[in-house]
Formats: sequence, C-alpha cells, structure tokens
Amino acid sequence: MINIGVFKFASCDGCQLSFFEIVEEILKIGDINISFFLEAQSKNRFDEFDISFVEGSISTPEDIELIKKIREKSKKVVTIGACATSGGIQSIRNYLNYKEILEYVYPSPEYINSLEKSHPSSDFIEVDYELRGCPINKKHLLEVINSFLLNKTPNLPRYPVCLECKIKGNPCVLVLGKPCLGSITVAGCGSICPSYNRGCYGCFGPIEKPNIEHLQEIFKEKGFKGDMFEDILTSFNAYNRTYREQYEKES
Repeated sequence: MINIGVFKFASCDGCQLSFFEIVEEILKIGDINISFFLEAQSKNRFDEFDISFVEGSISTPEDIELIKKIREKSKKVVTIGACATSGGIQSIRNYLNYKEILEYVYPSPEYINSLEKSHPSSDFIEVDYELRGCPINKKHLLEVINSFLLNKTPNLPRYPVCLECKIKGNPCVLVLGKPCLGSITVAGCGSICPSYNRGCYGCFGPIEKPNIEHLQEIFKEKGFKGDMFEDILTSFNAYNRTYREQYEKES
C-alpha cells in the first residue's frame, strides 16, 4: 500500500484539483491510500508518507517549518505547479519593494507576518521531482504517480513549446508579431495560447539551458516595448532559479 499526502501552501488550489480529474484512474491502480488531503477529505492523518505532493509557494515562517516536517515524514517529495516549483506569480514581489507592497495592499501591514520573498519548496528542502505548469497537466500527474509506483523516472516532455506548435501545425506567433516565450519554455500545455494566436507566457517554466539572451534580442528586433520581455518572464515562474540567475547576472 502506497501512502500519499497532498499539501497546500500559498496558491490558488488549481493544481490540487488535478487529483479530482484522475480519481477513476487512481482507483484502477489500487494499493493507494491518500491519508492527508485537506482539499478533498474531512479526516486526515499526518503520518509517514511514501509520496508527498506539495502545491504552493513558501511565504511565511510557519510554511518553512511545515515543509521541513513534510520532508522528514516523506520518502519522496514532488512539487506540483509553478508556485511550488518556482515561487509562483506571487513571487513577482521578490523583485519589488516588499514594504511598499505591504502598505499598498493591507490597511494594517504591521499585522502581516510573511517572508519578504515567495519561495519554491526547493529553497528549503530537497525535492525529488518537480511537476511544472500553471496548472499542472493531469496526465503528467498520473504519469508521475505510476512512475513512482514502478520505481522509474517519469517520462515527461523536456522539449520547448515550439515543438508542440510544429506538431499541431501552428504558425509561429512570434514571426507574426506576438510576444512569445515558447522557445525557452518547456512543453506540456499542448501549446494552448499559440493555438489561439496568442504568445506563450511561460506557464511551465524554462527548458534546460534556455537561450534567454537571444530571445531577448529578438523581442528588441521586433520592436516590442522595452520592459515587455522582463514583464512576461517574471510572471508565473518569476523566482525560478534559471530566471533568478539571469537577473543576478544583469544587475
């Protein structure tokens, strides 16, 4: 029997909902017990876990303590979604003045006890696998569950969104004058946005060794407004390590 825990930190809950979409498939697998999942059940037990799935970014001191406890109790930890793997869209604040944001959002900021930055879980613990997306792909989630049951590495896309566009026969929206991060973003969404004549916003995060500088030059050549590249890059996966390194290098 495989014991699973599903945990939430700062997020919209969208990635957890993917579990509800694969309930029938999970039941067919058998030998799976989900002992902790606040979103789905009223009775929960924080025990030893074979696999813990973590959604959401680490945004408070209490979050740091909890994610470390989850790590201690889990044989495998899998982060699911952009928030857990890269800090999420809320990590846009990481590049802004934290104090000014608090005062702008909250009438009594002195009562807010949060971290200055929104962090992925991997900033505090060792993560065994990262499942990308905003939200994640339900088929990818099922692949991860099956793979860990079979003690093998999940077989998920590592190529860019551009290849998905080629397979679907989509014209290149970047060539057509739309800002697009498809060439540096890992596939998995089915190239949804380019299929509707919109540029890719990078929901699934960067591919391995993305050529960020080259794409940035293309944006300039296309005449996109000055900060557009940085604005799109620092959104869903704003605090991804690859993007962090890029900004540290430029600053």
